[in-house]
Amino acid sequence: MILPIVAYGDAVLKKEAEEITKEYPDLQVLIDNMFETMYAASGVGLAAPQIGKSIRLFVIDGSPFAEDEEDDDDVDPDPRAVGMDGFKKVFINPIIEEETGEEWGFQEGCLSIPKIREEVYRHEKINVTYFDENFNKHSESFDGYAARIIQHEYDHIEGILFTDHLSPLKRKLLTKRLQNISKGEVKVDYKMKFPAKKKGR
Repeated sequence: MILPIVAYGDAVLKKEAEEITKEYPDLQVLIDNMFETMYAASGVGLAAPQIGKSIRLFVIDGSPFAEDEEDDDDVDPDPRAVGMDGFKKVFINPIIEEETGEEWGFQEGCLSIPKIREEVYRHEKINVTYFDENFNKHSESFDGYAARIIQHEYDHIEGILFTDHLSPLKRKLLTKRLQNISKGEVKVDYKMKFPAKKKGR
């Protein structure tokens, strides 16, 4: 089932999310719905707060990054996209244990903040401990685009948005556009829930 994605301005996006247990009701259904919602919006990651649930869960599928590289035959492949084909994972109660390597910039976007992309700097490599959908525990290292997607989604369960990484000036320049998103004054081709949208409009 495709769920509406919560837009910028909703309080759930600024809350630190709660850990869950394997007894969380209908967990597999929720995970399936999150993947379906993410694909319907052409995203590469989706965190539970973005569908209004303040729990420490996110799903990712980095395959589009691999496809972008394959489509561009004239350009040398980006080493950061290596291994992204079929990179599909569920992260429950993750903890980023370590961030290392040089910080690198990339034009990030967010399904909760449509039509805005800005350069965000993140560490090249991370070590993460997490549970998968079967509540098996993993401790893994990721780099390149995989690390970036995980860091972006991890921010969501910490109550942080990519716009929080921008300079005060950049954020000020985006104020009006962000307010318009909250009011639903933005065109999107996927289901959204706007916190400041006036009733009856």
